Amino acid sequence: MTAAETGRSGASGGPEGRRGYAKGRAKRVEILDQAMALFGEAGYRGASLRVIATRCGISHPGLLHHFPTKEALLLAVLQRRDDVDDEWLALGVTRGVDHLRRLVDLAELNAKRRGIVELFSVVAAEATAPDHPAHAYFEDRYRTSVANTERAYLQARAAGKLRDEVEPAAAAQQLIALMDGLQIQWLISGCTTDMAGVLRAHVQAQLTVRF
Repeated sequence: MTAAETGRSGASGGPEGRRGYAKGRAKRVEILDQAMALFGEAGYRGASLRVIATRCGISHPGLLHHFPTKEALLLAVLQRRDDVDDEWLALGVTRGVDHLRRLVDLAELNAKRRGIVELFSVVAAEATAPDHPAHAYFEDRYRTSVANTERAYLQARAAGKLRDEVEPAAAAQQLIALMDGLQIQWLISGCTTDMAGVLRAHVQAQLTVRF
């Protein structure tokens, strides 16, 4: 390695390099936040990368430096949403009734995050089209969500806490559908629908123990 190369290497890892990295990372987060808001307002198809760039105070090419395509930006936004939820859901290992309770708690948390709920509801509806860039994402998400919820119901049944007439597979599909449907009602009602309360009552009716 030459002296010149050593100098460049040192500069990139020095204070200026670290500041540049931190600045770039902060801008990336800002882009994700603005994209999340606009996708929630206008949907994926109605959102414009140029509008997102303007909201972030950068040029269109500047945005493309961070996210080369609109599809890449959408998937990054959805992944960020999942990372936040997954981190919260992973607080303590939950099984059976405790996992069902955590889903109700998640609905309570979402009541404080209109932007995220709006993004999910709008883009999920668009993504029913097979050619939508998030179609595979939502297909996998629903499959995983239902499977995890069915496992929780099965564990509740094994523990003697589930009513005999409740079938875990059907109950899991119903609960996930209810959660998403309540989010739409909550948005339309001006955020007045008690999502967590409705979910809690629904699950309580399926259990033999206090929920």
